[in-house]
Amino acid sequence: MQAADRAAPIAQLLASGRAAEAEAAARALRTRHPDDAELARLHGVALLLTGRAADAVAVLERGARLAPRSVEARCNLASARLALGDAAGAIAAVEQALTLSPAYPPALNLLGNARRAAGDHDGARAAYLAALAATPQAAGIAINLAAIELERGAVTEAEARARGALAAPDAPVDGWLLLGHALAAQGRHAEAETAYAEGMRRAPQDARLAYQTGLMRDEQGRHEAAATAYAAALALDPDDGRTLGQLVFARRQCADLAGLDALTARLHAHVAAGRAGVSPFALLAEDSDAGAQIACARREAARVETATAPRRARLGWHHAPRAIDAPLRVGFIANGFHQHATAMLTAAFLEALREQVPHVALYATSRDDGSIWRARLAAAAHTFRDASVQTAEALAQIIHDDAIEILIDLDGWCGGGRPQTFALRPAPLQVNWLAYPGSSGAPWMDYLIADRFVLPPPLRAHISEAVAYLPRCYQPNDPTRAPVAPPPRAALGLPDGATVFACFNNTFKLNRASLVRFAAVLREVPGSVLWLLDSGASVNARLRAILAGEGVAPERVVFAERRPHAEYLGLYTHADLFLDSHPYNAHTTASDALWAGCPVLTAPGTTFAARVAGSLNHHLGLDALNASDDAAYLATAIRLGRNAAARAVLRARLAALRAASPLFDPRGFARDFAVLLGSMAQRHRTGLAAGDIGQPH
Repeated sequence: MQAADRAAPIAQLLASGRAAEAEAAARALRTRHPDDAELARLHGVALLLTGRAADAVAVLERGARLAPRSVEARCNLASARLALGDAAGAIAAVEQALTLSPAYPPALNLLGNARRAAGDHDGARAAYLAALAATPQAAGIAINLAAIELERGAVTEAEARARGALAAPDAPVDGWLLLGHALAAQGRHAEAETAYAEGMRRAPQDARLAYQTGLMRDEQGRHEAAATAYAAALALDPDDGRTLGQLVFARRQCADLAGLDALTARLHAHVAAGRAGVSPFALLAEDSDAGAQIACARREAARVETATAPRRARLGWHHAPRAIDAPLRVGFIANGFHQHATAMLTAAFLEALREQVPHVALYATSRDDGSIWRARLAAAAHTFRDASVQTAEALAQIIHDDAIEILIDLDGWCGGGRPQTFALRPAPLQVNWLAYPGSSGAPWMDYLIADRFVLPPPLRAHISEAVAYLPRCYQPNDPTRAPVAPPPRAALGLPDGATVFACFNNTFKLNRASLVRFAAVLREVPGSVLWLLDSGASVNARLRAILAGEGVAPERVVFAERRPHAEYLGLYTHADLFLDSHPYNAHTTASDALWAGCPVLTAPGTTFAARVAGSLNHHLGLDALNASDDAAYLATAIRLGRNAAARAVLRARLAALRAASPLFDPRGFARDFAVLLGSMAQRHRTGLAAGDIGQPH
């Protein structure tokens, strides 16, 4: 039998998608014909297609030696090495193929893939352009080019390349995926959703498109529609942790708790099994412990690290310790440097920090909304940069060029965060603080800023960073905000003379246990009402229905329409007591309530996110409102709800404490913060590794 005749059945099996059968047949034939180069090549391809990349490399290296002039053998070997994560080996193999056939389009395309994996974006782009020049109608190559343009930050070029690829009659569905990504990167979320939807129409079994559709609906605030898309994606790929986490979180945002217990059980099982994909932020709203949360964060950090390490190595930044007396240069990255909770917490502090630190730089990853908050922050910084359109690498390069010594992440794993920028290591010291209430689990984060209440000794074991403890609450506050006098109670739907229990937390924090606890309070305080934020008719109806099932008449649940911040603060004039949620506390909302004069009742838990409101109370001097458990929480709420005089005394005490407390002292906060930064810098400048600073008593 001729060699070509021996190989033909193997090739046919591969062409029909029967890789396992092809591998078995090739293996059997090679025992009789060990020097058949084409059999070795096809066997290697079959091994690669069945997920045995290491075995494929060994067989394909043998095939390449047997056929030293075979371009295909070297391209297959490059693919196998790439599958093993050996980008350098893949580049070497494909470059050998190109010496044999310099304009061979598959080899040029493969070279682009290998260079991309090695973090060489410019080199990848050049290879894809050369491949496309050789075959202008190759939609797959055009899509690869669109992807690398997107990674380089050339979003309009990426969009154009994706649209060009989609004009081809054989365009793969990835073209719609890339077009959606390019549109999303430009903030054109509705158009991106349309692109993903068109891809779904053509490939209804592709879970990626349904998942991305859900993300775009979330971006537009259409959480119920997003949940529908995530459910469709999960049905197509039941083991995908990203989709499972997003679905659970979207359902919580919609107060759609029916059947949610089964989904959350799947979520916890996914995390407990050590599987990746679940967003660390989404897990905070679940009944998870600190151990599960740090494990989840570490896995997400490992994913980012794997994707980013080649590019970091290529950049080759080295951070030598600075002179002991060098001026300190500090940078903050945030997606909330506009009319956002982050800005409302930090504006006064950052204004004061300017006087304490020689150089403060702010990097805003959100677009300019023209608000007073954006203007205040821009004026507060020595350097303010709009980084809303910068890629992770471009932003890292700017920070590196700005010679920032301590870079502070105000987002962490929250939406809009830039972990890829931090993973590139643009600064010698990098710090996790504020928006994400927990440990990053990331090897590129040196410190976590906390306080002794929010991070007590038992939680220290679940923190990957060194801890820098502030001698006050870790959360800053802005005392310059002036509440606007609210309309009368009747105009807001609140009955005169009734006890008003408020909880203006986001809906995703209102789990069933919290709602059941609220209902238990209302049942014991006659005529009282629960005041929640208006989240839309369908969400409001679900919340009323859940509470009705716990014996609370629908008219006793009142919803406050969303309004400008000063007007929102004024609403607390009519709130007698803020009832906190668990396990995800009120954070900024608790600060708002206290500043506006409304006491906050909470039951501190065992995770960072469950202890923030307790930290605010503790540092204000209102530990009496930090209940030890559910029973104490209910007893305190009921006692205060029934006793108007006791509420008046409590409110007066809050007013007195607020006036004198360091909780609302941004200048003092800035001084303490600057001392902490100085300690970090001093350790690094003297050659010490990051270590805990301000050890708890």
